Amino acid sequence: MTATLLTARWVLGNVDGRHRLYEQGEVVYDGDSILFVGHGYPGEVARRIDCGMSLIAPGFIDLDALSDLDTTVLGYDNQPPAKKGRIWPRSYIERGPYEMYSPDELAFQKRYAFTQLIRNGITTALPIASLFYRAWGETVGEFEAAADAAIDLGLRVYLGPAYRTGNFVVEEDGTVGTMFDEPRGLAELNAAIAFAKTQEGRAGGLIKAMLAPDRVETCTPELLKRSAAAAKDLDIPVRLHCHQSKIEYDTVLALHGKSPAEWLESLGFLSDRALLPHATYVSGSSRIDRPGRDLEIMRDNGASIVHCPLVSARHGSSIESFSRYKAMGLKIGLGTDTWPADMLLNCQVGMMFNRVIERSTGVVRSEDYFDAATLGGAEALRRPDLGRLSPGAKADIVVWDLAHDRIGQVIDPIQTLMLNASGRDARHVIINGRMVMWDGVLPGVDHLAMQMRAQEQFDRLIAKYPERTLGHPPVSEIFSTAYPVERRPA
Repeated sequence: MTATLLTARWVLGNVDGRHRLYEQGEVVYDGDSILFVGHGYPGEVARRIDCGMSLIAPGFIDLDALSDLDTTVLGYDNQPPAKKGRIWPRSYIERGPYEMYSPDELAFQKRYAFTQLIRNGITTALPIASLFYRAWGETVGEFEAAADAAIDLGLRVYLGPAYRTGNFVVEEDGTVGTMFDEPRGLAELNAAIAFAKTQEGRAGGLIKAMLAPDRVETCTPELLKRSAAAAKDLDIPVRLHCHQSKIEYDTVLALHGKSPAEWLESLGFLSDRALLPHATYVSGSSRIDRPGRDLEIMRDNGASIVHCPLVSARHGSSIESFSRYKAMGLKIGLGTDTWPADMLLNCQVGMMFNRVIERSTGVVRSEDYFDAATLGGAEALRRPDLGRLSPGAKADIVVWDLAHDRIGQVIDPIQTLMLNASGRDARHVIINGRMVMWDGVLPGVDHLAMQMRAQEQFDRLIAKYPERTLGHPPVSEIFSTAYPVERRPA
């Protein structure tokens, strides 16, 4: 007798693929699986835990999970990218790009980020990090360390180092173009495939593999075709950022005479294994004045859109719109892709944008985004055992605190989460049947010490930014401050 029974004011179960709330409900799990959800469990259990005024829900699935220090802060008020180090100058490329973090720092940032995902109620994560400060792509070594960190912390992950065959470059006169090194990118793809073969299924399936070509405009046709073929052969997801900016769309159109979706379809890249962040710049939208069938192409090939509302909004864009995409039959999951790793905040921002764009409060409801953060991610990964609490599903459980004095009043717990809660309200997290966080504590993790180390690491990165910024200005000219700063005299 080893089963655990959890009770709470609210339990979000799942019946026939649809979420259902149980007031004063029960969840029973044993090992890595859910045994029972509902009322009146008839069997015996080893322990009973009452979670009080809370919501017991399935964990979130983050299809574009930040596994980095916060790089959005570098560009939020510091534009344009070509003048602020987010596009490499020709002089830096000719000198030779290099890793701006050590192997130990790369391993640390993954562990640091993974703790943040768990603390925000994310139980399945597909990591994403910036390549701006890398020599080229990500390394197998850092992802081996990431797998070890995930196993230690208990996070369910899909891992694969990002790779590419090209990059943007800014010339001395300020013009932006592209440069390619296909042999290097293909070699990194081969390393990623070898990594996938060695990591797939580790730790009883907690570690899964994926392929991660970086961005559509930094990939050559051969890289994409080989990536799609390998994903099919290994039967693993392949994620590619596309339709996320005007410069990306225009670059692909200029290089290949097709929109990103049209080009990917012609290469045979799209399938039900394909995960596509962000789909904010598509043909026929207000941002792209060109007729086309980009969304229909994604839908008809079975690909999933990875919707990241917060990072898109921070860069002045949004999908047009979530409710319309769903009505078209598109598959949509969610990703955080920026600090904080707060899936609730992403849902809240997405809902607000959808209602503003459509000028209607009736086009999207709280459950629509909660479904996307759970069931949508599970569908994208082809994992009916994730994103739900039902018998046979994995025991990935989050207990949301509804009892504190900042949450407001509750008539429906999901609506309250979408209105007044944040990721910080995740109280307990269970992944694969393991209690990885209880009362906000991850065993063996000193969060304040990690935060101090992260800031020190970040400061060292900032100090190197002039080396890879057009004209090599001092740091004070690259990054602005909100108000004038008066420094203490030496």
